[in-house]
Amino acid sequence: MKRDRSLALFETAGNLFPGGVNSPVRAFKAVGGKPVFMARAKGAYLWDADDNRYIDFMASWGPMILGHADPDVHAAIVESAAMGTTFGASTEREILLGEEIRRLYPSMERLRFVSSGTEATMSALRLARGFTGRNKIIKTEGAYHGHADMLLVAAGSGVATLGLPGSAGVTASSVADSLVVPFNNLAALEAMFEANKNEVACLILEAVPGNMGLVEPHPGYLEGTRTLCDKYGALLIFDEVITGFRVGLHGAQGRYGIRPDLTCLGKIVGGGLPVGAYGGRADIMAQIAPEGPVYQAGTLSGNPLAMAAGLATVKKLNLALYERLDVLGARLEAGLNTAILDSAVAARVQRLGSAFTLFFTRTKVVDFATAKQADSAKFGRFFHGMLDRGIYLPPAQLEAGFISAVHTETEIDALIAAAREVLPTLA
Repeated sequence: MKRDRSLALFETAGNLFPGGVNSPVRAFKAVGGKPVFMARAKGAYLWDADDNRYIDFMASWGPMILGHADPDVHAAIVESAAMGTTFGASTEREILLGEEIRRLYPSMERLRFVSSGTEATMSALRLARGFTGRNKIIKTEGAYHGHADMLLVAAGSGVATLGLPGSAGVTASSVADSLVVPFNNLAALEAMFEANKNEVACLILEAVPGNMGLVEPHPGYLEGTRTLCDKYGALLIFDEVITGFRVGLHGAQGRYGIRPDLTCLGKIVGGGLPVGAYGGRADIMAQIAPEGPVYQAGTLSGNPLAMAAGLATVKKLNLALYERLDVLGARLEAGLNTAILDSAVAARVQRLGSAFTLFFTRTKVVDFATAKQADSAKFGRFFHGMLDRGIYLPPAQLEAGFISAVHTETEIDALIAAAREVLPTLA
């Protein structure tokens, strides 16, 4: 494929933006080469600036569960934009979307819209500290909860991809109260609680990590986190920015039957527009200003465009759609596993519903330590081989890919066929 225009655009962008991008992982540092600039999208497909077509298995990092330019979502955005893009005041659509979210996530008895997943997690952590009167938080190694200072310690996603220890500019005092334990390790979690008795405000958890690749919780692990939080008087926060409306209609908490105290949701609740939300127990949420002393605000929170797109998206989600996504996911997993066996390459597929990662390791990935054993250089070669065959995957080994409702067996089989060509070249 020729990508002359993408290369020219990247050169121009380098004079405008650090690294030529507005989000680090877009720079292809983890896979090598120069990034592709996209021009348009429709359904399951992307077209770049040179008019090359790709089957999209990144879905804008997850939220495009209905595919690109869904006609109902598009119509809702157009209708809303014609009436004004932002008012800095409340609208009825905030209530309508909030009610839909609460219906599907009963643990979110009350909620607050924000403008990003980072803003949701940052606000939820401030709320947890304000509610409990405690300062310390626990997170799991390799989990990425956004780029707030206190969370950039042992983080996954782009931080891990770029090999950064956290981030320059984050002071020691900013992360002094951020405690880190391995995912899937209840003994380590209990030891951390014991060592910091009456000091831990909350455990923030990706119930199914997607920012160190797709990693499933061990049986009983999530139940154990709930028990330990209750035992030590800490709040349990589920970061469902990736898993919410993705691993099931009711997210990870519905799939595993765990009720967190607070939940964070991301772009998927805005149809891909900039939006986030956090919510939970009514008594906890009552601490948010103007009802309570925990301050959080945002001019664009609950903006009418995002609310319209989110409402149009959520209303189209149902159990039948997720059953179909799981069938397509199983087809992808089986096809890739066969291709791996035939190629004799050290690799494995980890999948939950419509989210998946092809790890270049034979070891089952259960935490960040095992995720880092995957061969990132080999993934980079695989990524470019697939890209040249019209398959667009996340440009980093430690990320998850996604299937959308508009994918069919044709697109799944195209990915498998491309993998069957590329994998033998990596042996």
